[in-house]
Amino acid sequence: MARRCVGLVRPGLDGRMILNAVVFGFGSHEAAWRLPGMSPTAPLELSHWIDCARQAEDAGFDGLFLGDILCLQDRPQDHPSEALDPFMVLAAVSGVTRRLKLIGTASTSFNHPWHLARRILSLQHLTEGRAGWNIVTSSYPQEAANFGWPDMPGTEDRYALAEEVVQAVRALWSGWDGVARIANQTSGHWLDTPPPLVEAEGRFGTIRGNVNLSPEPWGLPLLAQAGSSARGLEFAARHADQIFTVQSDMDEAVAFRTRARSLVAQAGRDPDSVAILPGVVPFVADTEEEAEAALASLTRHVSLAHAIPKLERFLGLSLSDLDLDAAVPFTPADLSDNRFSNSRAGILLMEANRNDLTLRQMLARFAAGRGHLLLVGTGDHIARTMRQWIAAGAADGFNVMPPVLPSGIGAVGEVLELVRAPDRTRR
Repeated sequence: MARRCVGLVRPGLDGRMILNAVVFGFGSHEAAWRLPGMSPTAPLELSHWIDCARQAEDAGFDGLFLGDILCLQDRPQDHPSEALDPFMVLAAVSGVTRRLKLIGTASTSFNHPWHLARRILSLQHLTEGRAGWNIVTSSYPQEAANFGWPDMPGTEDRYALAEEVVQAVRALWSGWDGVARIANQTSGHWLDTPPPLVEAEGRFGTIRGNVNLSPEPWGLPLLAQAGSSARGLEFAARHADQIFTVQSDMDEAVAFRTRARSLVAQAGRDPDSVAILPGVVPFVADTEEEAEAALASLTRHVSLAHAIPKLERFLGLSLSDLDLDAAVPFTPADLSDNRFSNSRAGILLMEANRNDLTLRQMLARFAAGRGHLLLVGTGDHIARTMRQWIAAGAADGFNVMPPVLPSGIGAVGEVLELVRAPDRTRR
């Protein structure tokens, strides 16, 4: 097998915890696009992504992480849901970065393994070994409809297909093992020997051939997996170098990381080779009051016409006729297998129940980060909380989700310095 060229996956309190910038369109907050001064078409412009990439590298992030879905969202007339292909974006910004891992999302449900193998390896070559693939199975029913499926399969079926696809992708990559690219112009030889045919079979069909690109000299791309479900975690334990998870309670995050490391060991891998990265949404300012005001400003711009249907889809529950200012009437026990994101929906409801949130407050919380850890305050406060999670064994680092882009990336630069240098943290 070609060497895995991942780097920065052994975390700890020595400053080597992983900190990725997760960039969604205008930012992680649903209302970021409506802020005064924000260009309403910024995420469709290359300059926006170049600015994000440069700021992420300058701020000291380890990676730039782009999510993706393959459909318009509900009520596209009320909210921007146009999106560029993440691997096209990452290829475009690769030339303005030198150090960042560039991690793009691609679905195993709607991509053929051969295309995935070459697309991701192409980015690996263009970045000189800095590419990553965030493996998702997709969940929106609109995605299924776009590809001619009658409905979205359940979690078990989606992960069964994902297993077949990832194994096929890795087989295509490893099909180049032992083959040297000699590129001898004098003798006229390109390879020292032709690669053997790769054979793989699954619900995607049958492969009998080779991907026409070797991983060498850069090795294999980093593999990430986003999900907190039991089935997703089992899958990640076999394949992922980084696990992106939704956690908002430190004790629950400790239990999740412990379970993940145990599954990694059961899969025959070194638990220290896999980083558990909860998402964190930071609202950082010079004072706590200013940070709270920034969050409140965004909350005022949330459109209920967009947010309520989106939360209904997320939970798989109807919110019609409910009093927005009454306590959330649901618990995780009310969730069925909604085929969307049961684990994340459960985490959001647990937080709402734990903090006695009203439905309106839960909508605001959902709009801010969809259940991810929300930190509001000064750089010192946010850095101290992140270090507490690391010290408690709740995380090996974080996927940082700036609420507004691109300005939010630079705003957390001081936080990153404080997280990695505890002796400099002001008391």
